[in-house]
Amino acid sequence: MTADAHEAAVARLRDAYAAWPAGIPVRLAKHTTNLFRFRDPSPKIPGATRTPAAGLDVSAFDHVIGVDPAARTAWVGGMTTYEHLCDATLEHGLMPLVVPQLKTITLGGAVTGLGIESTALRSGMPHESVLEMEILTGDGRVVRATADNEYSDLFFGFPNSYGTLGYTLSLRIELEPVRPFVHLRHFRFADPQACMDAIGQIAAEGSFRGHRADFLDGTAFRTDELYLTVGAFSDVAPWRGDYTRQQIYYQSIRRENEDFLTIYDYLWRWDTDWFWCSRALGVQNPAIRRLWPRRYRRSDVYRKVVGYYRRNGLGEALNARRQRPPREAVMQDVEIPVEHGAEFLRFFEPAVGMTPVWMCPLRLRGERVWPLYPLQPHDVYVNFGFWGTVALPPGRTDGYYNRLVEDEVAKLDGHKSLYSTSFYAEDDFYRRYNGAAYFKLKHAYDGEGRLLGLYEKCVRGR
Repeated sequence: MTADAHEAAVARLRDAYAAWPAGIPVRLAKHTTNLFRFRDPSPKIPGATRTPAAGLDVSAFDHVIGVDPAARTAWVGGMTTYEHLCDATLEHGLMPLVVPQLKTITLGGAVTGLGIESTALRSGMPHESVLEMEILTGDGRVVRATADNEYSDLFFGFPNSYGTLGYTLSLRIELEPVRPFVHLRHFRFADPQACMDAIGQIAAEGSFRGHRADFLDGTAFRTDELYLTVGAFSDVAPWRGDYTRQQIYYQSIRRENEDFLTIYDYLWRWDTDWFWCSRALGVQNPAIRRLWPRRYRRSDVYRKVVGYYRRNGLGEALNARRQRPPREAVMQDVEIPVEHGAEFLRFFEPAVGMTPVWMCPLRLRGERVWPLYPLQPHDVYVNFGFWGTVALPPGRTDGYYNRLVEDEVAKLDGHKSLYSTSFYAEDDFYRRYNGAAYFKLKHAYDGEGRLLGLYEKCVRGR
């Protein structure tokens, strides 16, 4: 997209936003989502006029406007997926400093909703490599926010605001150079504390057992079987793994000590099977996998299937027909200080019992504090991700496991990502996510409350 075409798209969206009916929550017309807050797409608001069916058309903002290889920057539409962004930057031997693990996560979504991946211990989180944000605010203005201009409060307050202050129309971000391949080594641990100690060592030294840690994540199959996968950029590859066909990446972690992937395949190693969640849809059955077209082995396809089941109650009906107990969806990412990581894993295995669990170490890139998500500079955290369903114990109702997790995270001084189910009381929620700073921003950029509030959107699920 050219700069002129982008400006024209901005003008059209600003006019569409101004014409949006009063009293109706604003929705974006997006073909994909990575949220797990299922809601009525056309809410009934007493006294409000008819809800526009399609929502705001933001399709014009899924474009890379320009890549500057010399400056190592990109100017990107806010709704651009990381799949499209990386296609553009890899042509120049560059990538974003942090590339979230699923192809259809958008750059704007990763900034306002917090993204993460295996460079997060080295490079922080996606919003930390943003140089400038062009934002359509809740009160209808289009502003350019940087760290040191008149909108710096919005620049720093935008991460973790989940579209409740405005929407990113474009962003300028830093890029870093890549090599053609990534050399992976999978290190096994038989004890959670030993695994957390190794993360601390890698955070301090940037390597593990002589292997440079350009990338670091982990997989916990049990508390006595955990793996850290340490990746290093490489110019050569004696062989190349391929997990887009019959082989499945997460299964290889237990089987192989060492692996090589192209940089492209490494970035999307989790997307083909939605980490391990494709097994619930039968895609990891060899016979079904051969029949399931490769172009549909993608996280966004699986998400649509799950959404269809949830909207139509098909899973509950099937369980009832088979006389099986109801199941609760437990889809969460939580950040725990590394010193409490072993304790969280020892809680999680007997209390919830889902397996595997993704582990992604992270630390803020610099000294900046981002007020709506209170991570502390220099402290090391581990993101634990777990996604699936668990049979409810007799007498328990939906929300039982999610509340257990939420309570344990609070006990261990951790934080929850807000893309999924939450149960916090409103005062507790705003205590944890800096309500004082949030309400000041809300008043400054959405004084009439045209956009939902953070609690209404992320906890009440409106």
